[in-house]
Amino acid sequence: MWSTGSGRAAGPALLGLLLAISVPGSCAVKTGAGLVTCGSVLKLLNTQHRVRLHSHDIKYGSGSGQQSVTGVEASDDANSYWRIRGGSEGGCPRGSPVRCGQAVRLTHVPTGKNLHTHHFPSPLSHNQEVSAFGEDGEGDDLDLWMVRCSGQHWEREAAVRFQHVGTSVFLSVTGEQYGSPIRGQLEVHGMPSANTHNRWKAMEGIFIKPSVEASAGHDEL
Repeated sequence: MWSTGSGRAAGPALLGLLLAISVPGSCAVKTGAGLVTCGSVLKLLNTQHRVRLHSHDIKYGSGSGQQSVTGVEASDDANSYWRIRGGSEGGCPRGSPVRCGQAVRLTHVPTGKNLHTHHFPSPLSHNQEVSAFGEDGEGDDLDLWMVRCSGQHWEREAAVRFQHVGTSVFLSVTGEQYGSPIRGQLEVHGMPSANTHNRWKAMEGIFIKPSVEASAGHDEL
């Protein structure tokens, strides 16, 4: 059995996001090439299965019982927006380019929960369950994901991987499809090895302009 959550209002977060998208400003851009920066709000596309990372106020009926994370084909679903944030100690100032090898948190904008994984089996493939956890962006150390990419910084046009800091699995989709009440959505889980199922690309969103341009000749890792 799946269960719906308490339905905590997400109106202010979504309203703020929609205003940012609709009102031109000097600190955010919606399209074009560039770097992914801390504080940006975006959708992530799995390049192999063409689904966007998604969550909603529906809990797993097995495993941890935490809020479920799935993949959806729709490009216009507001439940697929995630905010790029640093760890609990900071280290990701707003507008700073995300470095390859940097640990970040991905916070689900509508519900305020962080992308999370732990040693529970996923419902369909029995890989490692991926959930959304915490309240108002505050969770625990199992919310940290390392951005795996080539070069120095996460480029918006490039595919990257997300490797979990605590358990080393990669954020993945392998095509298993759920039935009711989230019929047609794909399972998202953790896999122990890097492969074509765990490549992700930044898509729609609000990208905070870099506060300091990344130097092409300086490796910050």
